[in-house]
Amino acid sequence: MTMQTVALIGYGEVGRILAEDLREQGVAVSACDLKLDSPAGQALREHAAAQGVRLTAAHAQAVRGAGLVVSAVTASQAVAVARACAPALDAGAYFLDLNSASPAAKTRAAGLVDAAGGRYVEGAVMTSVPPYRSRVPLLLGGAQARALAPVLAALGFAGCRVGSERLGVVSATKMCRSVMIKGLEAMVIESFTAARHYGVEDALLASLHETFPGIDWERQAAYFFQRVIEHGRRRAEEVREVAVTVREAGLEPWSAAGTAERQAWVAGLAEAGVFGTPGAPGYARSTDWRPQADRILAAVRTDRSLTAARPASAPTA
Repeated sequence: MTMQTVALIGYGEVGRILAEDLREQGVAVSACDLKLDSPAGQALREHAAAQGVRLTAAHAQAVRGAGLVVSAVTASQAVAVARACAPALDAGAYFLDLNSASPAAKTRAAGLVDAAGGRYVEGAVMTSVPPYRSRVPLLLGGAQARALAPVLAALGFAGCRVGSERLGVVSATKMCRSVMIKGLEAMVIESFTAARHYGVEDALLASLHETFPGIDWERQAAYFFQRVIEHGRRRAEEVREVAVTVREAGLEPWSAAGTAERQAWVAGLAEAGVFGTPGAPGYARSTDWRPQADRILAAVRTDRSLTAARPASAPTA
């Protein structure tokens, strides 16, 4: 086992970014992702080949011999991935769980890893990864957090810091933040698309600017539309975990539940091709949110059943 070998469980957007940054430092990287057997698998294999990443068909193959395992999958798969990886972990290997899961889910995952001789650390990514890459602000939690922090810093995770040595605290921080951030995404898409239908978007934007002058609502809306169109499925998974977290606090998660539905609904439209071909150059990326709102409105006018559609989740790991 060497800390110069890192295993990535989940080779989605975050996994690929981390792989690129780690490989630049000469770190050996292995990875496993269930999407390898899906239509998206070819693109993942091509990326891995270009980066020199060793792809494996099973979790155990990826983690064996790695000093650090990074789990970055959909929220619903956090415990399942820990269960699949635990038996193959080298003694003393760190298991960094970056998944946006509830404190209770993180506690279950920690029990599986620690019982197998690994060292579990929960991680809470506190903003979008792409602008920061491996330097993204990252809170670490759990009994092994303080020991892992300098290891991560040496690997280029310059934004990491210990949030708490008590398991569940940093996950609760992330989950409570997501009530606001993911909820704001859903509200902007709902509000701005409805405003576009009624032709009142300019008045809406003027009012929002007056109330919140520090926010560039045009730019923010374009970004929110883009992120939900591209990653709504994963976001819906996360917000369902947010709802679990809120419920465990004794509150009914009305806001979180609605946000999850809106995120999943937009993901369903994206998967149906409403916004073009997923993965195509420039897909969903625009400085103007209006064309995306118009595509949503055109879709629901064509098929009124879409107004109530609640697409099922599609877990990946």
